[in-house]
Amino acid sequence: MTVAVEGGSDKTQRGAGPRPGPRPGPISRFRQSYNRNWYAWAMVAPVVAVIGALVLYPLARGIYLSLTDANSSNVGKTIGVNEIPDSFSWVGFDNYTEILSGGDHQFWPHFTWTIVWTVVCVALHYGIGMSLALLLNRKLRGRTFYRMVLILPWAVPTFVTVFAWRLILADDGGILNMALEWAHLPTPPWLSEPFWQRIAAITVNTWVGVPFMMVSLLGGLQSIPSEQYEAAEVDGATPWQRFRHVTLPGLRSVSSTVVLLGTIWTFNQFVVIFLLFGATGAPEAQILVTWAYRLGFGQDPRDYAGSAAYGVIILSMLIVFASFYRRWLARNEKAV
Repeated sequence: MTVAVEGGSDKTQRGAGPRPGPRPGPISRFRQSYNRNWYAWAMVAPVVAVIGALVLYPLARGIYLSLTDANSSNVGKTIGVNEIPDSFSWVGFDNYTEILSGGDHQFWPHFTWTIVWTVVCVALHYGIGMSLALLLNRKLRGRTFYRMVLILPWAVPTFVTVFAWRLILADDGGILNMALEWAHLPTPPWLSEPFWQRIAAITVNTWVGVPFMMVSLLGGLQSIPSEQYEAAEVDGATPWQRFRHVTLPGLRSVSSTVVLLGTIWTFNQFVVIFLLFGATGAPEAQILVTWAYRLGFGQDPRDYAGSAAYGVIILSMLIVFASFYRRWLARNEKAV
């Protein structure tokens, strides 16, 4: 009897084992992580501080202002020794409702033009960039010189490029119109009529953006093994078939990245529109980001709340687009 009891007691003790203690809370886990990786936190801290000061705070401030009726007449300011406090009011989502419902009569026309501008520019960037990359990937005399010349528009500062194009496209005395007049051809008003202003904006942005696309695609082309082309040629594939079944699949990862970056950059391409037409010129050629700037800094009184609401809407659209685009690419990759 005693042995059975001792055996049962011993068995019970062996089966029970030590009881797990309570799980540490988030503060304890953070403290443990900090103690183990304090040097990493020290390295990251300056970056976090800079991002917080230059990105997170302005973003939070912009979201807050978009929910008010703030403008240049009711925002607090300091004049000499006198401080005027803020007098704007909280209006909630009224600014978003007015913008998205078409109450300001500006958002949807500029949104439509921004979509057209982005699609046309990115398509031209990719198409011309791909053509030049295929040309420079071939063995031809003076290839290094051609590469240097074609990269120059990307190397030159954008403001210099745009001002040069303003001289070329000027309605009176512009180099292009003088050449067209000499050839007895019509001279379009590139910088004064809405249709030609949009054509001029697309032309300048294409000139600025093609070199980046060309260099990126050229790097992708050079990473494709030459054996694949040789095998396709032995199998009797035509140049188009080699391009379709070897080149395009080999550039899939590069193309997806550059198209996403090109779309985001073009959608927010402030510099070309602003420098080509000025802060208050060409209202029909303004894209969403330049129109938001015009609301906040190009009129009197300055509509800080409306400009901030435009900024939040633009950011939201780009986040949604990038999310759906990445999911679409992931599905295609899985299917392939």
